[in-house]
Amino acid sequence: MSLVRLNIKGISYSQTQNGAYALILNEVDGDRKLPIVIGAFEAQSIAIALEKEIRPPRPLTHDLFKNFADRFDIVVKQVIIHKLVDGVFYSSLICERDKIEEIIDARTSDAIALALRFQAPIFTYKNILDKAGIYLKVNPKKEDEQEDSILVDDLIAEEIEASAQESYKGKTLQELNELLDEAVASEDYEKAAKIRDEISKR
Repeated sequence: MSLVRLNIKGISYSQTQNGAYALILNEVDGDRKLPIVIGAFEAQSIAIALEKEIRPPRPLTHDLFKNFADRFDIVVKQVIIHKLVDGVFYSSLICERDKIEEIIDARTSDAIALALRFQAPIFTYKNILDKAGIYLKVNPKKEDEQEDSILVDDLIAEEIEASAQESYKGKTLQELNELLDEAVASEDYEKAAKIRDEISKR
């Protein structure tokens, strides 16, 4: 079976499951997307790894795993989403230490959070993409706008609508930077992302 490489397109709030998020993976040499439902903690961990500007004051679980692996010269070479059963994706971490490869079973959300931290490629098999891959319908005239509404590339929000309500437009840049520091220090990454977005707009 041939492997297909995937990129992370973004994270969106799941409209079907409360408190869950949809991680959208994009076929590298194609137009299909692979949506995977993940939990809030894993979504936050993936979002933080995608964000270069936000540094948590203490390591998250996946950061701890990365630090541990670095200390003992273990490298995650790639992640393979190898099975789909009853809507559940199964993944493997392909690790290497002293030129010896090991395959470790992992939840897909954890595997992708680690792949980001190790800058490891993500793959799936063609038959899984054929079975679960979708084409997102986007109006060509408003492609950029709709992509942003479908996929939340910033951090995650409890609800997409709720994230739009909180406005920081009345604040100065200095006040926004102070609020950003406070949000990161208190580990409120959702708020930090909203503030950072406002700073970026300016």
